[in-house]
Amino acid sequence: PPGRKVLIVYAHQDPRSFNGSLKSIAEEELRKQGCSVTISDLYAMNFEPRATRSDIADCLLNPEEFNYGVEMWEAYKRGGLSSDLVEEQEKVQEADLLIFQFPLYWFSMPAIMKGWMDRVLVQGFAHEFPNCYDSGLLKNKLALFSFTTGGSREMYSKGSINGDIRYLLWPIQHGIMHFCGVKLLAPHICFAPEYVPEEKRREMLAAWAQRLKTLWKEEPIDCSPEWYFK
Repeated sequence: PPGRKVLIVYAHQDPRSFNGSLKSIAEEELRKQGCSVTISDLYAMNFEPRATRSDIADCLLNPEEFNYGVEMWEAYKRGGLSSDLVEEQEKVQEADLLIFQFPLYWFSMPAIMKGWMDRVLVQGFAHEFPNCYDSGLLKNKLALFSFTTGGSREMYSKGSINGDIRYLLWPIQHGIMHFCGVKLLAPHICFAPEYVPEEKRREMLAAWAQRLKTLWKEEPIDCSPEWYFK
């Protein structure tokens, strides 16, 4: 619906890639619906994935013994985070929906995207115990993980060597997004686009465009261990 704000956090080195196409389709389709779309193209931004002292722009609470978590929490409260983080947090704050677009690396997201999670989702901003999971500080937001795999659908089914694809989503969907209060739409998975005929790839892209048309009508998944492990 018009007026909705979407942030696409995108991790692929080449805009001509299949992931690049998925990102462009989302941007185009959502803009067509009247949504405003912001893109954090992590490789193009040369986004720093490492959590370091440089993430705090002013002085440390305890320079004798560096505790990243504590220092970041305090820096967030006093407005002392580095500008690249403040920028990303503002994008997250404004968004109704976060779409994460990436190729699956080692059963997880690429390091540059994990670094985005590590650095941006600061305590005080995204979560603050006991305000986590359903009461996380980013509640009322939606997220969708859209990714490609190297292995086929069969390789990621229950009883296969890789196990159910849903097992892999537990740490990233539940342990990160839901922990911060975000509700999850069903993931969008393109299995092994590299190893299928061109025609099948076109079908995959068309299916994503089609899904986006009714995305706002979708109900979030059941954010419980059962969804992942039943």
